[in-house]
Amino acid sequence: MLPILAVVALLAVPVAGSAADGSPGSGTVADAASGLLVLFCLVRVVRERARPLTRTAALVLGLPVFGVCAASITSYDPASSLPGVARYLQIFVLVPGALLLLIRHRRDFRLVAWAMVALALVQGLIGVVQYLTGTGASYMGEDIRAVGTFGPTDVMGMATVVSYGLVAAVGLALGAGTESGPAGVREVPRGQRAAALGCAALLFLPLVVSFSRGAWIATVVAVTLQLALSGPRRAARVALVTAALGVVLVGGLGIGSQMVSERLGSITEVTEAPDRSVTDRYTMWAAAGGMWRTDPVTGVGLKGFPAYRDSHSSIALSSGSDTAGAGMAFQRQPLLSPHNMYLLVLSEQGIIGLLALAGSWAALLVLALRRLPGKRRGRTGADCALVAVGLLVWQLVDFGYADIGGPSTVLTAVVLGLAAWWALDRRADRGPGAA
Repeated sequence: MLPILAVVALLAVPVAGSAADGSPGSGTVADAASGLLVLFCLVRVVRERARPLTRTAALVLGLPVFGVCAASITSYDPASSLPGVARYLQIFVLVPGALLLLIRHRRDFRLVAWAMVALALVQGLIGVVQYLTGTGASYMGEDIRAVGTFGPTDVMGMATVVSYGLVAAVGLALGAGTESGPAGVREVPRGQRAAALGCAALLFLPLVVSFSRGAWIATVVAVTLQLALSGPRRAARVALVTAALGVVLVGGLGIGSQMVSERLGSITEVTEAPDRSVTDRYTMWAAAGGMWRTDPVTGVGLKGFPAYRDSHSSIALSSGSDTAGAGMAFQRQPLLSPHNMYLLVLSEQGIIGLLALAGSWAALLVLALRRLPGKRRGRTGADCALVAVGLLVWQLVDFGYADIGGPSTVLTAVVLGLAAWWALDRRADRGPGAA
């Protein structure tokens, strides 16, 4: 498990400004660790000389390869598409596949989930300090936006990590009713529910002061689903506690109350009085749609969105977004993607790529949900089920407001790997004593 934990832990390493924009050659130490993780897994598979994946697992994880390769071969500039091929295979195929093969039983799954919670607490603590001391990224003229160690050029980085940790903590808490596994040994550690609930409460504040609307929406959807799957009574109790916590932090203590309310209000004003970021996003979404209509089958090619953006955009698109604070001087951040994963894939890989990639995610979600009802009746492994489903749903919702890019992206691969293990690995039905 050490190679997996190293990938998670190294995301706490501060990111240099030049490496936070997701441009080619801007890999981080966590990306390097993910490469070593894949290599380590490959060596183990060769040494064991066993069939590594079931047919279903190979099909589900291999679907994105078809769309990525088709888009690369038909690209207008195949050479410039090669970094995109490596990135897509890393995030959606190789790292998730490595986790699927290396995680042996639910105890390992919980270890990775807790590692994500620990990373979220570290990044969240840094983010809260940035908000309280005015040393964060620039937001509405003040350096108060919590970005953790990811810097102002990746404002979604800390929000993503904290959201993962919060969703994982909620899943670990809601499914902590299991007392023993099939071998008669205690499977869930004592105090997991209390510890997980405490971590979820601590992560609420940094998520709020990240001012990330997409992360807020995705977290609400994921946690609501987790609560619904865990039972209506528990859902009602947790909803009341969460509402009370929000009232105390935002209403009673006044933590970011005005800015948070304005940010929440902007979610419903995107069609009437959109701000500059929303206008840019809508314009880039329209540009992505225009690229797809030009090349509907295989798209314009991986990494092709920036090259074709201006020819498909209206004059409403600005030249870039302003970034400053968190130890960096003011600079203009170029708009290199539509900030919507589905539209990015559609524009660069066409309908073939979107069906392949989204089909893989949909299969993971369906298979994960199919294994959930049995776990709810027996309670064994319910926490793993809720974590896997919650993280996967969070990611699929967030992809409507964000795409891959930046140093936090490698954690997306870990999330997909956890979901793949629960959905596809038969060992998910066995505890440590039966592994």
